[in-house]
Amino acid sequence: MAQLLEGARKLGWVLLNAFLRFIFVFINNCVAIPSYCLYCILLQPLRIMDSRYFWLIEGIMFKWMLAMVSLWGWVAGYTVMEWGDDVRPLSEEEAMVIVNHQATGDVCTLMMCLQDKGTVVRKMMWLMDHVFKYTNFGLVSLIHGDFFIRQGKAYRDKQLIYLKDHLDRYYRSRDRKWIVLFPEGGFLRKRRETSQAFAKKNSLPPLTHVTLPRLGATQVILKTLGPQQENGSLGKEASTVHPSQSGSKPKGLQWVVDVTIAYPKARPMDIQTWIFGYRPPTVTHVHYRVYPIKEVPVETKPLTDWLYQRFVEKEDLLAHFYETGRYSLLAFSLFFSLFSFWSLSLYF
Repeated sequence: MAQLLEGARKLGWVLLNAFLRFIFVFINNCVAIPSYCLYCILLQPLRIMDSRYFWLIEGIMFKWMLAMVSLWGWVAGYTVMEWGDDVRPLSEEEAMVIVNHQATGDVCTLMMCLQDKGTVVRKMMWLMDHVFKYTNFGLVSLIHGDFFIRQGKAYRDKQLIYLKDHLDRYYRSRDRKWIVLFPEGGFLRKRRETSQAFAKKNSLPPLTHVTLPRLGATQVILKTLGPQQENGSLGKEASTVHPSQSGSKPKGLQWVVDVTIAYPKARPMDIQTWIFGYRPPTVTHVHYRVYPIKEVPVETKPLTDWLYQRFVEKEDLLAHFYETGRYSLLAFSLFFSLFSFWSLSLYF
């Protein structure tokens, strides 16, 4: 009898989990996304009169949209443990965020762990593969002003020109603060062999848990958004004082936030895992390291060396994590708040 009750309890939990997951995905795809787009259309007069308030409201809704995606993982027991430097005081400073890339779930992980970092999520610009433009979330990112980049040698030069133009037109006019990119230019499993061959040919360190980063987008961002250059580095406007110790707010990029994502047993999660929750509860580890922008070179050779060194450090961090296992939960009430908002939006 006890076994039957235990079996019934487990079955009930599985069914409840599946029901909640269906509700989350349904609301996100069939309620939240259409409502977000409709609000942005209805608020166009405000955008014409005062674009600052339009992008303020749009940013809040964008953050709520990303919170819905984060809740997919929360229901399945996917959580994040954060290590390293505290990035919260940087939330109102301009920063470039560089992240290692293993799977589509990396984006979901960032959506979850950055939710409690002040205004970061609503004032963030993403650089992502152009295929995301054709997903259900593509229209939201398009309205928000994210940049979709095409991979491959045939597109590389033109894409960098398009990126610079995009940054000039949208980054500061929409009051963006953080810009997120994956310098490896693709998933680990797809690029590892090519990266290792390139490393061997050029006497570079062989990397297993990350791949050698590409320079193009990083250099364009630094040159376009960084302070005035001096002697090949970003200029004196860049602060070397942590925001918590200074009331000043210099213009231009002030920080590089180096993010390293580590999955238990080196098994990255894709977005399908987040949607369907078929993997047991998992804690993903995220490590932050912050660099003042003044320490970052912008000329090709020094910047290449600097980027390579960051990814060699990521390799060491990940190797240690996978060997030793060392390296925020969203409140359930958040779901009901978002559920009520998007449901009422659909009703109206």
